[in-house]
Amino acid sequence: MTLLDGKATAQEVKDRLKEIVNSGIHRKLVIVQVGDNPASNTYIKNKVKACEYVGVECEVKHFKENILETELCGHIARLNGDKSVDGIIVQLPLPPNIIERRVLSVIRPKKDVDGFTDKNTGRLMHDYPFGYIPATPLGIKLLLLKYNIDVEGKECVIVGRSNIVGKPMAHLMLEMDATVTIAHSHTKNLKEVCKRADILIIAIGKPKMINREYIKEGAVVIDVGINRDENGKLCGDVDFEDVKGIVSAITPVPGGVGPMTVAMLLNNVVRGRE
Repeated sequence: MTLLDGKATAQEVKDRLKEIVNSGIHRKLVIVQVGDNPASNTYIKNKVKACEYVGVECEVKHFKENILETELCGHIARLNGDKSVDGIIVQLPLPPNIIERRVLSVIRPKKDVDGFTDKNTGRLMHDYPFGYIPATPLGIKLLLLKYNIDVEGKECVIVGRSNIVGKPMAHLMLEMDATVTIAHSHTKNLKEVCKRADILIIAIGKPKMINREYIKEGAVVIDVGINRDENGKLCGDVDFEDVKGIVSAITPVPGGVGPMTVAMLLNNVVRGRE
């Protein structure tokens, strides 16, 4: 079994980005946070730490949970016009009183380093060479390339259809000439669908749901989930201990996809796409 080491690969990416920044390039990222979601606080802390390492200026703008959607959009519009700001992130999820899609649509596409705006999504779907690709799918693609995972012609099953991971991941795998199936909460016979996969990508947010009954022997497994088990320990959507004996390669949790997401976000900030 090959352990797909996202932590080490992410470090290589950050080291390259640090060299670029040290060559005289200045970049500034602004993270917009609404409310005080504990998971969001952790994600933001990791992003700020990574920015400090690479040399990217990072500012967190924190707003109270009861902020009006129109007021929040106004703040983002002002960031759009600030020439010192290269990238804008709206940390998700937003409170239920705010519609995420409307807020994200305010971000200028060239500052949308998360790749979540309609324009950047459209560019991805149409194979447009300029535009930001969401960081998690981009990080997974890099891991597959780094470890020379053969994708062409292989059957890839993606469990989860979010706009952040599932849908853009499917497109990237199609670009790499995989045969792609997207499964979700309404998929019938999920075990049988997953067991067809040469490459299985799981992004469902359910601790250790995927065990060996879902996995074909020799499959490559990418675990996107970050959860807490009954003992409060970090774990993925895949039961690592149960499946490690039958897979050919797998990402650990922690240390797999998570670090790659942060690294590829910084890649978008430093390198730019437009």
